[in-house]
Amino acid sequence: MTTSFWIELTVLILAAFLGFEVISKVPTLLHTPLMSGTNAIHGIVVVGAIIVAGLPHQDTWIRVVALVAVALGTGNVVGGFVVTDRMLEMFKKRKPGQAEEQNE
Repeated sequence: MTTSFWIELTVLILAAFLGFEVISKVPTLLHTPLMSGTNAIHGIVVVGAIIVAGLPHQDTWIRVVALVAVALGTGNVVGGFVVTDRMLEMFKKRKPGQAEEQNE
């Protein structure tokens, strides 16, 4: 195996440990907005995967991995916005009769 593979693998493992440590230190109150914003950043993954999949003369397995990245990244983006929307709904003021309708 080449040296660049081992460097990339080391960076991936260190990034995973660092991400776990950073997220585990976030208070519960801030976890939802942080994660919904982080999921929205997956738009960059989607754009990158589309670019890689569209390059000419790619091997089949690279196109398959790019397709999976597009699917998972899109799901994460949509999920991030859905979570953010639900979270923001909690902060909207309700009309006087609306609270009674929801309890029934």
